Amino acid sequence: MTAHTAVRTIYRLGTVSPTPEAMFEALDHEQLDRLGAELHQPEVLGVPAVYLTYGKEEPADTWCAPNARTTGIPVFEPVRRTGALLLLAVDGQVYAVTCGNGYRLVPDALKDKRFGLRFAIRMIDPRHISGAVTKALGRPRTDISLVPTGASVPALGIRDQARVVRHLGGHLDDVPLTRSRHANGRACTAQGGVGLRLPLGVEPADLVEDLRTITRVCQGDSPHPELEFVDHIVPVTDALTRAALDTALDRLLGAPPDGRISFSVPLDLHGAYAEATAYRTRIGSTDAFVSDAFDLSYVLTRARIRRSGTRLAAMRDGTVTLHRDPSPRYSTPLATTYALDWIQADISLGSRKYCLLDGEWYELGVGYLESVREGLRRIFIDAAVYGLPPWPGAANERTYNRAVVKAQPDWLFLDGEFINNPLKRTDRVEICDLLTPDGTLILVKQAESSASFSHLLGQAQVAVDLLLNSFEARAQFIRRVTQDSGGRIKLPDDFTPRRLVLAVRHKSGRTVTPDSLFAFSQITLHQTVRDLAARGVYVEVVPVPTATDATTFTAA
Repeated sequence: MTAHTAVRTIYRLGTVSPTPEAMFEALDHEQLDRLGAELHQPEVLGVPAVYLTYGKEEPADTWCAPNARTTGIPVFEPVRRTGALLLLAVDGQVYAVTCGNGYRLVPDALKDKRFGLRFAIRMIDPRHISGAVTKALGRPRTDISLVPTGASVPALGIRDQARVVRHLGGHLDDVPLTRSRHANGRACTAQGGVGLRLPLGVEPADLVEDLRTITRVCQGDSPHPELEFVDHIVPVTDALTRAALDTALDRLLGAPPDGRISFSVPLDLHGAYAEATAYRTRIGSTDAFVSDAFDLSYVLTRARIRRSGTRLAAMRDGTVTLHRDPSPRYSTPLATTYALDWIQADISLGSRKYCLLDGEWYELGVGYLESVREGLRRIFIDAAVYGLPPWPGAANERTYNRAVVKAQPDWLFLDGEFINNPLKRTDRVEICDLLTPDGTLILVKQAESSASFSHLLGQAQVAVDLLLNSFEARAQFIRRVTQDSGGRIKLPDDFTPRRLVLAVRHKSGRTVTPDSLFAFSQITLHQTVRDLAARGVYVEVVPVPTATDATTFTAA
């Protein structure tokens, strides 16, 4: 059966004029000559277009020579690397559609660095994220999450005001593309970062219409509410602040290393980085420095010997080229990037802190408090949702818990029921106060200070950790539930909680809200919710109302 679509990678070239001449001139012609690329002029697309293809054969793959020395058996297997690049202008917008190794023909400086991600946060189903690449600002660490079956945003733990999301993959959420018309119920996936990889129409009219749809999505649609946070962390745009940061970085590049400049793989180069065995680094007019790994000390040394005021410019003009072949002089490069993209720098201007990542400045801590408050507002649930009765002022926690199971007879009373702590046999742990038939853990607390609320959060963390990581604790808890419920509730042998409810009443009687919560507790709760979400446990906070008339509420 003839396929209607093919998976391709596309880039948006926002600064290139939409004419065939301008599109061709924007490319690296030396690279095209080196690869023996052929230029074609496609007419059937009906839009301005340039098409380039190449196939470069190397006499022997990189493993042949070292294996011949290891085994004494000379084997020379040729390898042919091919690629295609289609540049086309659709309604004035230039796109680069690549196949095979054709992505190497697209100069990095021309790419809209947020194009693929802009589409992903609008069209990928936030409940079925299959992959994410994120970078923690202020820390030299990149996190790559792969979940082939898909996971929700909370379960991935990528929502963080100090984390830049650069790549998302997952199931598309009802996008009117060619693939959708011929999918026959099959899920369609996309990967979005600098570029966008997804099935696109094969027929000329279908491809052009798919690109029009992608343009409309990126320009007009709002991001999914669960993925809006990706757009909240944006580079510093104020010209004066950027200039001050550049000046500070130029000075730092001339000083002895103190840890404020570190090595960071450009977030869209992780595939090439894993494949590379040789690096050619050129800073200034000297010959390229060849190494088997990116050498930060060499880059900083080359920057340090330059005059003040010229160091940052040298980093912006310097290049790092990745190769598969350990003898890279005549091999085809995997990628060429600017040297500045390979460093992360932490700079302070007064009391404000900034981080350089992939050549862009970000401010650390912007929106942190609002992020905390927004997160708390999202997890606070009305008591009526769970049918929790009011709390009479005189009742203690145990009395209230017994009243809850009287109002909710399907729930299990576990207040005061302990399991042995596998880490310390003399200790006993209470997993929860109440358990619903679907396995939701409910912890009840009458709090009067941040300390008492922190104790509740600590109990929640311990309960989840033990049930997730200790088969012994899990087995004890399952036996306890089966016994206390008389067999009515039977948890599976591999039970792990998916939802945890914190039912909270302030001892003074006033209603607990995200804003009235103790200031220290707001931050602690925010962190706890994030930590548990990363383990696949969704947390809700239920403020328990105080009974206005205790006589209307009789506790068992």
